[in-house]
Amino acid sequence: MYRTLDADRIIDTLRKLEARIAARFPSASLVGVCAEAIAAGEATAQRAAEVQRPNPWLRAGVGALIVAGLIAQIFAARLLHVQSTQLDAISLVTGLEAAVNLLLLFGGGVWFLLTLEERLKRQRVLAALHELRSLAHVIDMHQLTKDPTIVLNGAGRTHASPERSMSEFELARYLDYCAEMLALLGKLAALYGERLRDPVVIEAVTDLENLTTNLGRKIWQKIMIISQLDERRAGA
Repeated sequence: MYRTLDADRIIDTLRKLEARIAARFPSASLVGVCAEAIAAGEATAQRAAEVQRPNPWLRAGVGALIVAGLIAQIFAARLLHVQSTQLDAISLVTGLEAAVNLLLLFGGGVWFLLTLEERLKRQRVLAALHELRSLAHVIDMHQLTKDPTIVLNGAGRTHASPERSMSEFELARYLDYCAEMLALLGKLAALYGERLRDPVVIEAVTDLENLTTNLGRKIWQKIMIISQLDERRAGA
């Protein structure tokens, strides 16, 4: 049970995070962002379970088309064998060339049909990962104006300055909530990598995890600035 990610546990963690944000920042739009993350988590859990299951109807259709193609190949080969006794050498070579081209075309068609299910699942997962990537950027936008140096140093405001009414503790908590949400988005993306072992999907999941990690690292740098400035002021 500790070797794979549990989608329900991730969603439950997101719900607890939403409750924590709502309790400390009830009027902040970050509460709504976390609600969107929960909705994305529920959709991710459902999609990940669906892409892991085989599609029996699609596989049956693909199998029927392959069998029909094999029957057509066998029929064409028998027809060529019957006509070979009635054709001259040039016509026979032309017929063999056409048969080889048809066989190659059939092989390409078989490969296309065999990989059809995988490509359909890949397309669906990549679209879902794009949604998570957009949500990660939305979270990053919410912490963009949370500058710890201005809050701690009490720099003068201008008419274009954003509203900053948080204390040191509240700012640290707000930034921590953003970092936690980004980390959980990365875990939601990892669900697809566990369920669908497609190289393209795994690469896309890795890219999204790197994005959330880098954004989270930027947030933690702000938290460290708060800690360092607070320690410096306490020492002074």
